[in-house]
Amino acid sequence: QVQLVESGGGLVQPGGSLRLSCAASGFTFSRAVMRWYRQAPGKERELVARIASTTGLTDYADSVKGRFTISRDNAKNTVYLQMNSLKPEDTAVYYCNALISGNYWGQGTQVTVSS
Repeated sequence: QVQLVESGGGLVQPGGSLRLSCAASGFTFSRAVMRWYRQAPGKERELVARIASTTGLTDYADSVKGRFTISRDNAKNTVYLQMNSLKPEDTAVYYCNALISGNYWGQGTQVTVSS
């Protein structure tokens, strides 16, 4: 079955960096569009970044452009989210998402940006 396991979240000071990882299994990773979403307390889940399956083209929410970078390693079945210049408003649970024959979600990893 499809499994997505996120890691790399934690507590970081404003201006700091984190790298999230999402290890995928149970499907042909190289064919999937991979996305990162986040959900802050009291807010709806929002799309942060996505990366295409074959072209590797990327797209970002305006709020993270220039600070976050999504990438994938098809040999390792893993997608990453490098987050730099973090702000308190980036605090949220971050979810990995795979779009293939269906829509699949990981369990989420907490990112807290606070001094």
